[in-house]
Amino acid sequence: MSRIFPVLRTSCFHNPTVIFSSPTPNIYTTTKCSLNIPKEKKKRKKTNQNNSGKVSPTTVDIDMNWRQSLGQRFNWGGIVEVLGGGGGAETGRLAIPHLSVPDIRWIDWKELERLGFRGVVFDKDNTLTAPYSLSLWPILSHSLRQCQLAFPGRVAIFSNSAGLYEYDPDGSHAKALEESIGGVHVIRHGIKKPAGSAEDIEKYFGCAASHVIMVGDRHFTDIIYGNQNGLLTILTEPLSLSQEPFIIQQVRKLENYLVTRWHQQGLKPPNHSLLQENMQCIKAPDL
Repeated sequence: MSRIFPVLRTSCFHNPTVIFSSPTPNIYTTTKCSLNIPKEKKKRKKTNQNNSGKVSPTTVDIDMNWRQSLGQRFNWGGIVEVLGGGGGAETGRLAIPHLSVPDIRWIDWKELERLGFRGVVFDKDNTLTAPYSLSLWPILSHSLRQCQLAFPGRVAIFSNSAGLYEYDPDGSHAKALEESIGGVHVIRHGIKKPAGSAEDIEKYFGCAASHVIMVGDRHFTDIIYGNQNGLLTILTEPLSLSQEPFIIQQVRKLENYLVTRWHQQGLKPPNHSLLQENMQCIKAPDL
């Protein structure tokens, strides 16, 4: 672990003239708060009802929500996938996206459809919405609409929060997200990215994973998952860092540091049969 600390202090700077770029994360600190509930109020909390008769969350509910939020954002699987593999060349290739853009407005959806792709699957948090939000990031609405026009009925979300059985067992979060965004299906699945196969994605789209595009903001989750399952991978910069815990900020810095180093070593993502020239799928966003 002592070798990681110098890495975490290394910053990566964004160069707007380079397509493969690493954003500089903004650091936000969080503090752990304890709820000192007087003894006479504890019993009232357990009844899940306050003086006004309104239902209020129990201590158990608060603890469950805290663990769920931490579990969604701090993905040990992604870290183990990289560090457990020794951070070697094969791991580096899987963590490097085929395309890297500031946000989805820079993606030429019509061109991707012309090349033979048959569907698009998005990560949710910090790709389409702010963390924990159900609302589409406002400036992305036009681009998402263009994506839906290019891939009618073939746009979905594959998230480690909404639709994941561990944190959304009854699918209520997934349904609420579908109703909020509109026209985008949330794929239900049981294993957090980057682990797991693309079976659920292939079943929904009715085609091989190699004909589907994976769009997300995390190297260690979205990009590794997509590359090891044969999808075209597109990395976006995170939309908002204000609600991410400090430790997640550090993991992002580690991701950016390692990927920058792998780029400098000349590593490239796995070849994709449908993508001949990545610049042809990137365009300046519509104003």
